Amino acid sequence: MDQSRARPDLIIFDCDGVLVDSELLSCRCLSEVLAEFGIMLSEEQALQLFLGRSTKAIEQHYRELGQVVPDGFLPRLKSHVLETFARVLQPIPGIADVLSELRAPFCVASSSDIDRVSLSLDVTGLRAHFGDRLYTAQMVEHGKPAPDLFLYAAGKMGIQPPRTLVIEDSVSGVLAAKAAGMIVWGFVGGSHYRGRDGRATLSAAGADRVFSRMTDFWKDT
Repeated sequence: MDQSRARPDLIIFDCDGVLVDSELLSCRCLSEVLAEFGIMLSEEQALQLFLGRSTKAIEQHYRELGQVVPDGFLPRLKSHVLETFARVLQPIPGIADVLSELRAPFCVASSSDIDRVSLSLDVTGLRAHFGDRLYTAQMVEHGKPAPDLFLYAAGKMGIQPPRTLVIEDSVSGVLAAKAAGMIVWGFVGGSHYRGRDGRATLSAAGADRVFSRMTDFWKDT
């Protein structure tokens, strides 16, 4: 059997764009808060530069451009994102049914901080599926596309990387999962992929499979 289609011993879900439809909201918030500090970045540019990346990547990007992100930027961004999510964040259609039917252990490994992941799951009614099995970039030295977070999560769950399946929506996440020696499926059903060829993008990054509807989670496997 194709190893990429074999039933795994562990499933690791990214959060943003996989469990919750948050990527466009996040990029809009980032663009708006940067504008408050006099830095212009469109939502589309935010998607291209920071999809699947942590806030450390934002700071590093502007540092490399010779721009220092002001001290108040990250707290303001966090508050704006949390307030926006609390009002309008929605789950990815069909994800609750997928989680309810899974027999293998599963967890979250996200580039977002723990407060944002917790709020996202609470607001969308998904938290009960995960309990405390939430792992974030704050817990490792290097975020995606480095493999650290996925290796950390698998270690905490007690499963070897080759028997682990990762569900990701970003190039950085796909690269991180492959670097960790894991199987990775790319998901392109989030609103941020409307009008964009996410299937080709994630396949080129190394995704073993790409799908666009959670109702097709186990289709053809």
